[in-house]
Amino acid sequence: MAKADFYETLGVSKTADEKELKSAFRKMAMKYHPDKNPGDATAEQTFKNVNEAYETLKDPQKRAAYDRYGHAAFEQGGMGGGGGAGFQGGGFSDIFEDIFGEMMGGGRQRRSSGGRERGGDLRYNMEISLEEAYAGKTAQIRVPTSITCDVCSGSGAKPGTSPKTCATCQGSGRVRAAQGFFSIERTCPTCHGRGQTISDPCTKCHGHGRVTEERSLSVNIPAGIEDGTRIRLSGEGEAGVRGGPAGDLYIFLSVKPHEFFQRDGADLYCTVPISMTTAALGGTFDVATLDATKSRVTVPEGTQAGRQFRLKGKGMPVLRSAQVGDLYIQIQIETPQKLTKRQRELLKEFEEISSKENNPESAGFFARMKEFFEG
Repeated sequence: MAKADFYETLGVSKTADEKELKSAFRKMAMKYHPDKNPGDATAEQTFKNVNEAYETLKDPQKRAAYDRYGHAAFEQGGMGGGGGAGFQGGGFSDIFEDIFGEMMGGGRQRRSSGGRERGGDLRYNMEISLEEAYAGKTAQIRVPTSITCDVCSGSGAKPGTSPKTCATCQGSGRVRAAQGFFSIERTCPTCHGRGQTISDPCTKCHGHGRVTEERSLSVNIPAGIEDGTRIRLSGEGEAGVRGGPAGDLYIFLSVKPHEFFQRDGADLYCTVPISMTTAALGGTFDVATLDATKSRVTVPEGTQAGRQFRLKGKGMPVLRSAQVGDLYIQIQIETPQKLTKRQRELLKEFEEISSKENNPESAGFFARMKEFFEG
């Protein structure tokens, strides 16, 4: 059966540059990797073909030879066939770790001797109120996760038995496959990189060494925490495979919008509507703050819309600090509505006896505009 064209295998054109080749290889390798397709012989063969194609085309000299002679360039009797100097796939392992390192939780470091594999990390989304972010709290959460099997103690083997060294890879978890002049290392298809096999699996966990169960955890939310903060609970993720270390639990916090306050870092902002007469004559009003107290705000005579009043130390606490932000009260002047006949008469009377001194901003604005248009 004739070999498929290397460019077709990677799904690129013959003019593809190094960046395009690497991108295509990453996509194909992730899709057909044996660890993501256990027991799928077709996917495994495709993965081999992708590796072979990339190993050839990423090297300028090999690519030039392939472009000129095709597959014959690397067969016995072809270009370089009798020299006895084959190419080793050592460089591929670095690229492999680069591509799959994150996906596999750190590549080869994810698995240790004896088939122990680090458990996966978990994410939990938690929403809290602004009051809870202000004061801090201890929250109880329930997280469905994988825990170590209590029957086999995480070994995956039936009590009284133990895992055996994999006969295919001799316990290394990896095997080498010859591809013409190339030698490519890949995950052992028998033990899937664990280095051990189980002939008599545990009846509870079916050889996985862990079972799924819901756990209750206590989470400390510190005072002053901000929206989008991530809390890491080390070792509270999924249990490791066959006695491996547990993963971590990441809690992503979001703070619900508040009815009155808007937050900017440690400072709070609150828009307060006051009547036209209060703004003109002056007055006072009370605002409730997050520390469960009330603060009095004095509005001086002639206050304009948009003016801010600062209440020092009435904002949010700064995370892991003794500092506290401020609360800013912004004035919004409310225009009277649904006026009675008498109210209208009084306002018209007020307007008639008003002068420029009563409305200096508007009088000045229209005066400047008149000058502008009249030249």
